[in-house]
Amino acid sequence: MNLRESIIRMLKQLQVDTQVLHQQGAGYYSCTPMVRRYNKLLGQARTLFAPDDGLISTFEDAAENDPKDPSEKMKVVQAIRLESGQLITLLESTRDDDKAQGAAT
Repeated sequence: MNLRESIIRMLKQLQVDTQVLHQQGAGYYSCTPMVRRYNKLLGQARTLFAPDDGLISTFEDAAENDPKDPSEKMKVVQAIRLESGQLITLLESTRDDDKAQGAAT
């Protein structure tokens, strides 16, 4: 199975999961599982890029804290949604580059 495609699918599912939790209300859930999953997927995505690639270096691991205040939880979830969406876009755009390079060789 293609690692890039698996990461993209898992990030999209993470976005769905965060949306469901968001709709349930910020006071009722822990942010920790979402943060850990995002960090693991980001770590796997980094393996697909050269160490000197500038775009992947713009992504940082999310802090693994679990605020008690619902508004702070909302900020954590929003950051994960934003960053995972951007990571999906990067992975999808480089997928097209990989296909073009494969066709050229």
